[in-house]
Amino acid sequence: MMQLITIFKENGFDITFASPALDSDFMVDLSEFGVKKKSIELNNSSFDDFITELNPDVVLFDRFMIEEQFGWRVAENCPKAIRLLDTEDLHCLRTARQKAFKENRIFKLTDLLSEEVAKREIASILRCDLSYIISEFEMQILKDFFKIDAALLQYLPFLVEKMSREDLLQLPSFEDRKNFVFIGNFLHEPNWNTVQYLKESIWPSIKKQFTEAVLEVYGAYPSQKVLQLHQPKNGFFIMGRAEDANEIVKKAKVVLAPIRFGAGLKGKLLEAMQCGTPSVTSTIGSEAMNENLPWNGFIEDNPHEFAKKAISLYLDENLWLQSQKNGIPIVNECYLKDKYSEKLINRVNTLLNDSESHRLHNFMGNLLQHHTLKSTMYMSKWIEAKNKKV
Repeated sequence: MMQLITIFKENGFDITFASPALDSDFMVDLSEFGVKKKSIELNNSSFDDFITELNPDVVLFDRFMIEEQFGWRVAENCPKAIRLLDTEDLHCLRTARQKAFKENRIFKLTDLLSEEVAKREIASILRCDLSYIISEFEMQILKDFFKIDAALLQYLPFLVEKMSREDLLQLPSFEDRKNFVFIGNFLHEPNWNTVQYLKESIWPSIKKQFTEAVLEVYGAYPSQKVLQLHQPKNGFFIMGRAEDANEIVKKAKVVLAPIRFGAGLKGKLLEAMQCGTPSVTSTIGSEAMNENLPWNGFIEDNPHEFAKKAISLYLDENLWLQSQKNGIPIVNECYLKDKYSEKLINRVNTLLNDSESHRLHNFMGNLLQHHTLKSTMYMSKWIEAKNKKV
């Protein structure tokens, strides 16, 4: 989201960030980016007055749940405004994979057809003028499986600056680094499951073969069940929130991320490449991240082999250095900001100049905007009326 805000700001857009979320001690100070901030309420017609007065040219929704809440209000009060959806990742894919994992079966794409979240998420994509999709794999699912018109989709991965071998020289060396590390918000179920998997299935094997091994697990919102995994005697440390994730990854020798379900791209693995830190991950973890370029470490799904490769990467300096170098072409070929930011703005400008024709050809989106199918609107109005009676 901050990358999107930065790109729009760099291209002359005046930005207002409106959110129903409560402020937190760790939120970004948007005023430093020249962005105005506005608190809004769910299921409240006060938003109608706000959006009418603001009268934006472009509205960007952060994930489909926000589009469900406010999309119909934007369409009703500012019908000419271009509606964009930042999907972050396909929630229906993550949910269906998680369900298949818990039921101990192999995930199939057809699982998505019975997933309630899929119906809501696809409807949201169809109602919007353009949706940003972070993964090429998810682009393929939307176009080939769900038959979404490519005119409604734009591939937009993480966007970073170019890397060079000289950048690696500015980072801590092999000798100056220590420990394995994992970083991930504990409220995110794929992260919590990964930590459990590390503790129960992978770390015992690593520790048996490499007795000096230490794993530091960082993440915000550690619950009591997370803190119970803290075992210093076994080299397994629950560290809590990272003050600066970048600095922690730079000092680590190897990132471990045996992710078993999820969707989208994994920011922790791109961050590892930028920090010159090799990683060992799973097929799900590396999905759509490297365009068949050599990984900056290993991709392994078998827990025993995962442990062996993590140890070899940690102890073998030549292997570690080569893996570190492998991250550079991945960053430069898959995630360059200059490669995608211009395309993003061009698509938005095209929509601003010819929204009527674009919407005319989005028949399914028009169908979902029809009053008989506006379930999100009527649900919101019902909740608002109910709240007024209290």
